[in-house]
Formats: sequence, C-alpha cells, structure tokens
Amino acid sequence: MLLYFLFAYFLERSDFLNLLLLYSGLFYAAWKIIQHTKFNFWIWAVIGITARVLFLPSIPNLSQDFYRFIWDGRLLILGINPYVFTPEQLANGLLKTTELTSLEAISNAKILIQGMGSLNASHYSNYPPINQLCFALAALFAKTSVLGSVIVLRIIIIGADLGILYFGKKLLERLNLPTKNIFWYFLNPFIIIELTGNLHFEGVMLFFVIWSLYLLDKKRWVLAAILLGVSVSVKLLPLLFLPLFYKYLAPDGLFKKGFWKMKKFYWVTLATIVFTFAPFASKTFISNFSATIGLWFQNFEFNASVYYIIRWIGFQTVGWNIIATVGLILPMVVFICIVLLAVFRKYNTTQKLITGMLLAVSIYFLLATTVHPWYIATPLLLSVFTKYKFPLLWSFMICFSYAAYGANGFNENLSLVAIEYSVVIGVALWEIFIKKLPEKGVVL
Repeated sequence: MLLYFLFAYFLERSDFLNLLLLYSGLFYAAWKIIQHTKFNFWIWAVIGITARVLFLPSIPNLSQDFYRFIWDGRLLILGINPYVFTPEQLANGLLKTTELTSLEAISNAKILIQGMGSLNASHYSNYPPINQLCFALAALFAKTSVLGSVIVLRIIIIGADLGILYFGKKLLERLNLPTKNIFWYFLNPFIIIELTGNLHFEGVMLFFVIWSLYLLDKKRWVLAAILLGVSVSVKLLPLLFLPLFYKYLAPDGLFKKGFWKMKKFYWVTLATIVFTFAPFASKTFISNFSATIGLWFQNFEFNASVYYIIRWIGFQTVGWNIIATVGLILPMVVFICIVLLAVFRKYNTTQKLITGMLLAVSIYFLLATTVHPWYIATPLLLSVFTKYKFPLLWSFMICFSYAAYGANGFNENLSLVAIEYSVVIGVALWEIFIKKLPEKGVVL
C-alpha cells in the first residue's frame, strides 16, 4: 500500500527509473501474495479493493486522456454531440452551435483543453456511446470539478473490476479452474495502475465481455449477445472476436443444428451495437468517427513490434516511413489470421473459445502500429481462463514503454521496445509450440 501511495501521489511520468522500481516492487509483492500465501478469497479481494480506493482522490499521472473524457461528458450534458466538433475547433471559435455560444459554458474548458494536449484536442472523439455515457455521468455528478469527475470515473472503473472479480470467479468455477487465478487480474499492479489509476475503460469493456462469456457458457446466448454488443459500445476491440463464435455456436457447420442460433446471436449483437450508436447517427458522425479510427492505423506509432521491423525495412528500401501503406495492409492481415483461427480451430468448449480470443487479440496487438500499455488488459484477463501465461509477463514488460516520456519530451527507446517484445514473443512461442501445458493450465 505504501508503494501504491507513492505511485499515485508522488510519481512523475518522466521519472522512468522510479516508475520501474515502484512497478517492480508492486509486482514482486503481488507475486508473493498470490503464490506464497494461503488462498483466502475475501482477504485477497479486500487487498485489491483497498489498493484501488487508495487512488480515489488522485489525479492520473501516466496519461492525460481523462481530460478528454471529462470534456466529452460535459459536452453531452450540454446537449452537444461530442463526435461533431473537436475541442480545438470550439476553443478557436471556428464553430458555433445553438447550445454553445461561448467556451465558458463548459466548466474548466481551458484546463481540460490544455490538459488533453494539442494532439488530442485536434481530433474528433473516438470513444463509443456507452463509454460516452460514463463520461456524461462524471459530468452530471461533478459539473464544475475536475477532481470530482475523476472520482466518479474511478468509481465506475472500480465497480467494473468488482464485476470482473465476481463473474470471473463464477466462470472459473464452471470451467473447473482454480478460482485463485482471477487474482492474476484483480491483484495485478498493471491493472490497478492503468485502469483505476489512469482511468482507462478497458476494464468496463472486459466486465461486459466476461459477463457475456459466463452467460454463454450457461447457454443463455440472447443476453450474452446483448452484453457482447454493449462491450463493443465501450471499446470496439471485441469486434475482433465475432468470427470465433461461429464454430462455438455452430460446431457442425452451415445449416446444421447450431447454425440458426449462431445467426441469431450475430443479429442480436449487431442490433445492440446499432441501437447504442443510433442517438449519435449522422453523416457527420460516420465521417468523423471513421476518420479518427483510421488515424490509429495510418498515422500513430507507439510501442509496436512487427510494424517497427516493417518500418525499418521501408526506410532501407524506399527511404521514408511507409505507415500510410502498411497501416492499410496490416488490418487485412489481422482479419485473415482471425478468420483462419475461426475456421481451423475447434471451439467446442468455452475455454477453447477464450483461448481463440486470446490468440486473436495477441496477433492484433503484435501487428498493430500503436500499443498503449492499457491495451494489454484484454489478453491478460483472457489468459486467466486458459493455459497460457505470457500475457502476465507482458503486463510487467509493458512498463518499458513509459521510457519514451522523458524530461525533454517524447523520445521512444527502441532498444527497450525490442527487449519487451523479444521476451514476450519468446515466452509465447515457447508456451504455444514447445512447452506441453495441460489443457486446464497451471496454477502459478
């Protein structure tokens, strides 16, 4: 708790050495708690909850994205569509709306724009509707206070983690796996720091994913489909998993026993997504939202692995950064890989389905041009229900990416990126192709 306190209230992102020392100390402590103490669900749960509550009145120190969350929420409660205007446009008076005649109508507007940074302020919002609902709740309950909004957002994220603890435990029990495995997520310092500490909503998305998988294992596929659709409306990432449900729900193939159930599952999921997006639907929304999503593939670069190798080859051959071209090709490669996973693997159990989801999202991140630390929450949680543990190692190694934020500005250390991915990919290949793990996995 002392280390978490120091992390939450005294650490600066540019101080990488202290960050690494605190991060390592927290991982060591969590490892000792889980591996070398007698398992007591409620004691471990209280430890995890206490660590999260410790962050409650702190301002995130590793990410400034929360300023944009608060901005979007305050636009929403003013009746303004956050997908239509960029903060920069409103700040510069380039656009006028009937709801907003002055920037002063948005509480703390200048602080929020300055806090989110020029890059964020110059782009349209890319956060899906259910995520926006969380932002609106923060604005509703804390209309004039940045810290108040932070606390509301943090309570939502903590609540989602408690939901993951609850449904994760129940799903582990249904899969005949050790219930203590859920604490590799719930007590993981990476999760506590990146989600509760830095206010990233992967945990909210994953709450709906795990709840959906639990209901799917109980054959309650309609509600499971609705929850999966809701998860997409928090973060778009679960769209990757849709092809994998084909053989899980229709293992006998097309037009067989499970085909119509599988078809309805997809329709219910897609209908839920459409329903949540409908209040914002317009040509402007479609144009702005798709353009912003495209930036992640064709403009932004951070903590990539395979892409950085391809980029280096591009510089050696054509002499310039080929991200605009590669950013179009890599998503197609990811799609092909996921389709192959969907077609050639068996998904006759929920655990095999989750394993397929883990492999799919890992492939996606290994081929992505941008991999922020909090993204790894998804493979980490999925790994809890499988025999693979390389995402647990990844959740520690990802802290090396923060070396890019130095006192003199952003400068990515490619040597540390290479170490991160060499270790993670090496362990992943060892687990998948060399080490013979039992189907039910191991308890670390």
